[in-house]
Amino acid sequence: MAIITLNSISRTYNSKQVPVHALNCIDLSFDEGEFTAIVGPSGSGKTTLLNIVGGLDDPDEGDVVIDETKINALSGNEKIKFRLHHIGFIFQAYNLIPVLTARENVEFILELQGVPKSERKKRSAELLEAVGIPEKADIRPRQLSGGQQQRVAVARALASRPRFVLADEPTANLDSASAENLLAIMQELNQKENTTFIFSTHDERVVKMARRVVTLQDGKIKTDETS
Repeated sequence: MAIITLNSISRTYNSKQVPVHALNCIDLSFDEGEFTAIVGPSGSGKTTLLNIVGGLDDPDEGDVVIDETKINALSGNEKIKFRLHHIGFIFQAYNLIPVLTARENVEFILELQGVPKSERKKRSAELLEAVGIPEKADIRPRQLSGGQQQRVAVARALASRPRFVLADEPTANLDSASAENLLAIMQELNQKENTTFIFSTHDERVVKMARRVVTLQDGKIKTDETS
């Protein structure tokens, strides 16, 4: 059953007064539990697509419906609340809060949601164990390697048990071993918790692991293949 539906989505940016059609009348849906890679050359619309699905950007035309909620019709504050409770984000730049420990970074969204401290502590411990760095719970980001920081980012994205996770080039800044370990962790979490993962990526390792690959070209869907 589809939890995300994009209906005739278009997005155009003006670059030096020249219109750039980032997305051109996209129709697409994602089911619960998918492990999907969005691929295509630079400028094909991958990141724009993820940003629109995540409510970080609005389409010029069309609608994004998530669990019967048309998110592009929400106000700014409503979108923030919706993202807080329904969507997990993983960015290639990690975006961890430098003054917080790994555990505090994982707990941060739960704290914003008003989850009790004992429950936050239990959930963060479970997730840091799941991503293989329980011993780093009290360490701040600057003392962690890139791979370790991205593992914390994955744990943070999953902390509130979101309906789906959007991952924008999550392996781009990692060495091969770290990238492969991280992907295996996300695949295992996808299978155990049935969390939907949608990746924007150039990484062939992500593509090989994905069960569905959507290829964009010039803002349109070129292919949509499921293995």
